[in-house]
Amino acid sequence: MHDMEAGVTLHDARLAQLRRGTLQYCVLALLADDERYVVELVRALAQVEGMEAGEGTLYPLLSRLRREGLVESVWRESPSGPPRRYYQLTTKGRRSLNAFAGEWNRFRDAVDGILAGRTDERRPRRTRRAGLSVAAEP
Repeated sequence: MHDMEAGVTLHDARLAQLRRGTLQYCVLALLADDERYVVELVRALAQVEGMEAGEGTLYPLLSRLRREGLVESVWRESPSGPPRRYYQLTTKGRRSLNAFAGEWNRFRDAVDGILAGRTDERRPRRTRRAGLSVAAEP
């Protein structure tokens, strides 16, 4: 049982590390077509395994994205409670999201290739000889 708990903890740590670098772009993608408020973002992320994020994570992230000019916000009255702050993507945010999408595709393909045992054969292999790293003979 202890090993299983350790495995889950390690799994959670790996997911957290992967999520840390991509969460802001997932949020930008969720805002690409329509404005949303934080609870809607939390719900949308919760529908994707491994991407769960609470309000305590999203509020500081959205604040930073707003300061960086990637999103903007507007307060709107709510039919059920206090006013809500809705976030939407800016032109700069859309450019950032598009740039990330291209980078992500290349990165994902590279990782998938490595995991599948494929490498770019055009690059010279590196070997170690007498403590030096040298290009291998073709």
